[in-house]
Amino acid sequence: MSEEKLIHSEPEPHGKLSIIYQDEYLVAINKPNRLLVHKTRIAEEKHFFANRLLADQIGCEVYPVHRIDRATSGVLLFAYSPQGVAMTQSLFMKGEVMKEYLAVVRGFVAETGSTNESLVKHETGIEQTALTDYERLNTVEVAISVNKYPTSRYSLVRMLPKTGRTHQLRRHFNHMGHPIVGDTKYGDLRHNRMFEREWGITSLLLHAHKLTFIHPFSTQEVRLQAPLSPDFVKAMDAFAWVNNY
Repeated sequence: MSEEKLIHSEPEPHGKLSIIYQDEYLVAINKPNRLLVHKTRIAEEKHFFANRLLADQIGCEVYPVHRIDRATSGVLLFAYSPQGVAMTQSLFMKGEVMKEYLAVVRGFVAETGSTNESLVKHETGIEQTALTDYERLNTVEVAISVNKYPTSRYSLVRMLPKTGRTHQLRRHFNHMGHPIVGDTKYGDLRHNRMFEREWGITSLLLHAHKLTFIHPFSTQEVRLQAPLSPDFVKAMDAFAWVNNY
């Protein structure tokens, strides 16, 4: 599959979306890679959207509480009403939602760290503060030469974004010299092609793994967790990384 196809392809729905949480106010799914959250002006040609597919599946309107990139898989939260959206979004705005991502990146990342590099908003050119904490969970070195080195190194990283800027994790780790595997916009295309050739992995290895917050209506803690995407599981198996995260 070409890089252009990776960027522009969209998944056709096969069966139902995976619902990982549902109550009388909120519902969450495990969004597959390359599925848009909702219809936008810049993606008029697309046919499938998470909000419409979910609404058709459960038989009522849903409204996205937050966004994750089209290319990213994982936890995506919706509310059944505009009031539910407003109340839950306020938790995000106040920094009261813990977001945890998993990613496979090029190279060996430091065991722990954080980056507060500002990011320019594409639409306005305005710099925005952005903060990401991270923890390295595992590493691997494979005997495959991609560039000038005889081997290739990768890290499994837990990423904890404290802000929610556009493509924050993808941009931060690219700027750090550790682009996320499968990223066709900010990543290393040579490594992306190698992952496709060796293991049939064609999607972004960035997964919105967990979301934790206090329910705005019940005031109980909610812990959402989305199983890894099929391509992410392929990488875990290829590198003999135990999936216990």
